[in-house]
Amino acid sequence: MARSRILVVGAGFAGLYAAIGLKRAARNGHRVTVVNPENFMQYQPFLPEVASGTIDPRAVVVPLRTTLRHCEIVVGTVNRIDQAERHAVATLADGSERELGYDVIVIAPGSTSRVLPIPGLAENGVGFKTVQEAIHLRNHVLSRLDVAAASDDEDRRRAALTFVFVGGGYAGVEALGELEDLVRDAMRTYPSLAPWHPRWILVDVAPKILPELGDDLASYAQDRLVERGVEIAVNTRLESYLDGTVVLSDGSSFKADTLVWTAGVRPSPLAKASGLPVDDAGRILTDDYLRVRGVDDAWAAGDAAAVPDRTTGALSPPTAQYGMRQGHRLARNVAAALERRELEPFEHRNIGAVCSLGHYKGVAQIWGVKVKGFPAWFAHRSYHLYAMPTLTRRAKIAADWTVALLFPRDLAQLGSLERPREPFERAAKV
Repeated sequence: MARSRILVVGAGFAGLYAAIGLKRAARNGHRVTVVNPENFMQYQPFLPEVASGTIDPRAVVVPLRTTLRHCEIVVGTVNRIDQAERHAVATLADGSERELGYDVIVIAPGSTSRVLPIPGLAENGVGFKTVQEAIHLRNHVLSRLDVAAASDDEDRRRAALTFVFVGGGYAGVEALGELEDLVRDAMRTYPSLAPWHPRWILVDVAPKILPELGDDLASYAQDRLVERGVEIAVNTRLESYLDGTVVLSDGSSFKADTLVWTAGVRPSPLAKASGLPVDDAGRILTDDYLRVRGVDDAWAAGDAAAVPDRTTGALSPPTAQYGMRQGHRLARNVAAALERRELEPFEHRNIGAVCSLGHYKGVAQIWGVKVKGFPAWFAHRSYHLYAMPTLTRRAKIAADWTVALLFPRDLAQLGSLERPREPFERAAKV
């Protein structure tokens, strides 16, 4: 059997599990190369708890070099694919380019935040899709409490203590819930802020939050957030965010130091730029076996792929649940193709969805059963702990949760870590 060069582009849920599943191919002499912008995979469903400080950031990232010992790891971003010539070009961390030849390619670059052309958003908003953004947001939110405590200006305090989240899906609701818990605990350590109440605003253009969970669970989630003082503005758009002023489509405007954008994602631009067939949303078209339609030796999965869902007749949703399982099936089918065996179609029946609201409450729909309150919150943690790659990471997360139950929350604000040269530069000026 001829030995093939297999190139895996991306190490998110789909890419990582595809690469793990190709271990047998590597043992049979095939060369597996994985290209990813970081040397780790990040488990995004735990980012809200990273932002609130419940989980250590290192516990939610999976080092590629220890998990994929059978692969060559290239830290860089693939920006060009030439399927006719069977090579891709990656930009490495130092800015140089490297050409990567392949015989078989697996394209799973994932998605990026869908940032709309709203005045001031790109310059002043904060995303919430990476562990770096989660760490930055935690530091920023805690720093706003310091700003408010040090100021005698009521308007300045009010702006510092106003937190706006745009996007009422899982990411926005969970991030807001966790950070509201963090600020609630932190406020107890600021005596000068005792008369003040932080303002939390959740904005969404849709008529309700969490539309994927149905009316009753969405209403329950909204009621619990409102009970905690969260303002929810549905059927509302962000019009601009300039000079620290939030302007909404309902005519309201107010000062806010913090605006978090979680209003959807879009497929990686690489999918459309690859020259491979894509749908109207820019996702690579695949058949039932995860092969790129009409293209030899090219496969795709994850958020950047339009994968048919045999159980619904529609396309698979861009979720971690589907990405993981697509990666497993894709690896098996690539191995089968190399060994001239029969392929099997991708099939997965949706387990359901879980969403944490913070404060030991959540909503979930599991195998059609609707769950609310503490059981749903517990189901959220249990499912994601089970789905977290590697036993080491699961153990670290479980340990962090145990510590959080037994000891007060860590409220250290380490924003200065984002500017590591600043103390040295100040010393050099003396």
